Amino acid sequence: MIIHKIIKPTLIWLPSIMMSMIFIQNGLGKIFQINQPEKIIENEAILIVVGIILIFATILFLINKTILWGTSLLALYMTCISIIHILKEKPFEVVAMIVLGTIFSAFLRKPKIFHQTRIEE
Repeated sequence: MIIHKIIKPTLIWLPSIMMSMIFIQNGLGKIFQINQPEKIIENEAILIVVGIILIFATILFLINKTILWGTSLLALYMTCISIIHILKEKPFEVVAMIVLGTIFSAFLRKPKIFHQTRIEE
């Protein structure tokens, strides 16, 4: 019984922590490593703002009350990145898997927000 109380929350939070590590590393890289080669946007201010937005969205993703907002922002960002990868003819499979992993980890933590409710007349 005690093991069930420890292992279940750990397994539920593990995908969210892994996704968060990816986004935090990406956001911090955009803030602190401005002179990265082969970036589409070379404006330093835009890269810093995108990095801050990524970290903010990750924080929203980790808070249970704002998980829907965080998931939406992170999935939207990564969907745009996957479109850019497709247009530049770069591999986009990993980026698409990150989008799916983000949505799946949010579903594991809060499955009720993904259920559609009917409005009764």
